[in-house]
Amino acid sequence: MAYKITLAKSLIGSKKDQIATANSLGLKKPGDTTVQPDNAQTKGKINKIIHLVEVTEA
Repeated sequence: MAYKITLAKSLIGSKKDQIATANSLGLKKPGDTTVQPDNAQTKGKINKIIHLVEVTEA
């Protein structure tokens, strides 16, 4: 299983660590989508920026 992650909100005004987390997932601007594996690292990153992204199972 994998996660399809879409950046739903702008990163403007977010904390630096949240911006770095989004960038590490490959999300730079609203509308960007990436598919990430289902593992502990990905879940942690999603939880850190859950208010900025939409997550579905891919």
